[in-house]
Parts: sequence; C-alpha cells; structure tokens
Amino acid sequence: MASKTSGGIGETLKTIIYAIIIALFIRTFFYEPFSIPSASMVPTLLIGDYLFVSKFSFGYSRYSLPLGLPLLSGRLFFNAPQRGDVVVFKLPRDPSIDFIKRIVGLPGDKMQMVEGILQINGQPIKRERIEPYFYEENNRTSTYVHYLETLPNGYRHDIIEIGDDGPLDNTGVFTIPQGSYFMMGDNRDNSADSRDPDSGVGFVPAENLVGRAEFIFFSTDGYARWWEVWKWPFTIRYSRLFSGIH
Repeated sequence: MASKTSGGIGETLKTIIYAIIIALFIRTFFYEPFSIPSASMVPTLLIGDYLFVSKFSFGYSRYSLPLGLPLLSGRLFFNAPQRGDVVVFKLPRDPSIDFIKRIVGLPGDKMQMVEGILQINGQPIKRERIEPYFYEENNRTSTYVHYLETLPNGYRHDIIEIGDDGPLDNTGVFTIPQGSYFMMGDNRDNSADSRDPDSGVGFVPAENLVGRAEFIFFSTDGYARWWEVWKWPFTIRYSRLFSGIH
C-alpha cells in the first residue's frame, strides 16, 4: 500500500510540473493575461477588464521571458508594430512595471499636442466629436467629451477628453528616435504617457514591447467583495466578454 501511495504522489507531482512547464511555454511564446488597474485607456479598456496579449506579435525580447531574464539581446523575429496598436510594454524607467497604451508615433515622427489635438509631422489628426461618454467609477458618474480619432494610416479609435486646456494638451515637439515608439492613453486628460516627462514613459524602445492586446476574456465592475459570491454574476460586464481590442 505504501508503494502505491508513493507512486500516486509522484504521478501527481509530475503532472503538476508538466502543467507548469506548459503554462510557462504558452505564457512566454503565445499569450499572456493582463488586468487593467487604471482608467488611462477608457473608453477602450475599463478598470476590471482582463485581457490576453499576443507575445508573438512583435517577436521576442528579454521581456518576453519570465522575470525579464537577460537571455536575449534586442528582438528576435521582430515584426514592427503598427500605428494604433494597443500594446503592453515595460516602463523604460522601471522595467518591473507593465504599462498599456496605444502606439500613436513611429520612429522618426515628430509629435506635438496643440490645444488638445494630436499633431504628427506637423499635420493635425482628424477627430470627430460624437455622443458624450459617461463613465462610472467609485459610484460617481462623470461626463466626458467623446471623439473618434483617425490616425494617418486610417486607423480609427475612440478617445475621451475633459477639455482642451489640460497640462498635456499643449506640448513642445517630440522627435521619436529610431527604434522607439510614442505612447498615449485614450483617456487623454488622465494618462501618464509619452507626453509627460515625469511619467517615466518617454520614448519606448522596441525591446520593451511585451505584446499586442488582442481581446478581453473577462470583465467585472468590482463592486462585489471576494466573499460576496451571490453578487458575482451581477458584477460581470457580459457585453465585454471575448470582445476584440481596437
């Protein structure tokens, strides 16, 4: 009996080890889950969204590996991101921190904000005002000015603004160095991004890209405590489940 028990424990441990290896393999080379902790990407992403990021979209760097192990230099199988991609990246000032923003500027571009309007290489980006956006957080509902913005490659996405006279609505010109990208949040007046010299974002090197945000697999408004099991079904944002990220 003792030998059978020992054998059963051994098989269980072997199964657990195999499962961990498979999970790490998938997480490293294919898809990694992330959650949204802030409102900087509203209305595209909400606090409480859980999403999958494709690790293979831009190739692999050291930050594709567990703990950012320095086993790779630069990027392997690099596939350049496109303007408009929503990406997870390692904060240049502190690579232990993950950020998620939208790429709006490519290497060599000149970026500037003028009265709330993004300008790329001296040309203002088209934005079309649409219906107001109502956002609820901490039992308070705020009303934002809502725009549909069109980037130079034709990529269209939603942004929200409080107004056009915020601290980051008028900036100098940023010239993006080769091999780096300019990131902005869709919640333009509530985003620490490449416009803000104190954010630690700055220009994001290609090496710091983790992957492209692909789709939301779960979303909750967070109003149920962990032990309030009976409330869980009513906190899920069912309309956001398995929706693509654009």
